[in-house]
Amino acid sequence: MKAKIINVEDSVGTILSHDITLIDAEKGYKGARFKKGHVVARDDVELLKRMGKEHLSILSLDEGEVHEDDAALRVATVIKGTSLFASSFSIHGPSEGKCSLVAEVSGLLSFDEDAVHKLNEEEEWVFATLPNKIPASKGETVAAWRVGPLVVTENVVRRAEELARPFELRPFRPLKTALVTTGREIWEGRVKDAFLEKLEKKLLLYGAPLIGHETAIDDKEAIRRCIENQIAKGAEVVFCTGGMSVDADDMTPAAIRDVADDVTFRWTPTLPGSNLMLAAAGSVFLLGVPACAVHSDITALDTVMHRLYAGLAVTSEEVRRWGVGGLCRGCAACNYPTCCFGNRP
Repeated sequence: MKAKIINVEDSVGTILSHDITLIDAEKGYKGARFKKGHVVARDDVELLKRMGKEHLSILSLDEGEVHEDDAALRVATVIKGTSLFASSFSIHGPSEGKCSLVAEVSGLLSFDEDAVHKLNEEEEWVFATLPNKIPASKGETVAAWRVGPLVVTENVVRRAEELARPFELRPFRPLKTALVTTGREIWEGRVKDAFLEKLEKKLLLYGAPLIGHETAIDDKEAIRRCIENQIAKGAEVVFCTGGMSVDADDMTPAAIRDVADDVTFRWTPTLPGSNLMLAAAGSVFLLGVPACAVHSDITALDTVMHRLYAGLAVTSEEVRRWGVGGLCRGCAACNYPTCCFGNRP
């Protein structure tokens, strides 16, 4: 790269080689005031000087060198996903050498964390993302990246292209959902079902309908019949609340096992939500929901629901690794990837 340094007063008519950033602390603004390719006009000179620019660099690239904007765009073509997910993203053109990945629909963000770590191990690259496997809204930026230098070698860009992996924005599926509430006190009407309203609110995120609700006494056969009734009505997900602890009356896990073909997990290393259970009867998901979901807005249940309604497999191996970061602080502003189970306020 060759750089020619010129005085700002002599720059009129010059084509800028890179974006020039304006920071206005009083107005809270930071951005590219002059873009790459801008032709400096006489009226620009005073503003450039107010921005602290007494000199400008005019770059000339050598063979085998890549401008920062072009480097960022080349990585964008890799990480925006395969054709299956291409419609889920919008790539904004680089600004100040930075490129962003934007969700075109609402859904669950999913990406290869190791690939991001490997990219950031490359000295020239800076790559930042939202936490993995959390809901992202339409129009939300989920990742941004740039190279540090104005110019890098072709080898640096090719290395990044080799390390990068596609991001996915998995749209939520409106799975037909049912609720089986256990407990004689609720079945007899002495206590109101406090989870029903909470579940209805949670389902709004996924656009999923609640197609059935039954109550059962603390009896394994009664609970099993209710689950099977909801499956027969077309439920694709059945929630079972109550009776998930270890007391003598807690029959829900046994009833779920009777209906299920497979149990993914019975407990999770998370608090609140350790008594959560996930099983499957054919293609129908069965969830045993602990009592904490009644009084806590965010529990491990939300993490599992995000994955199920996005069509992302939940494995026992993954769940057993939720212990690190699985202790919820209970704070309203927490956005740590695993604390609060990957949920944002």
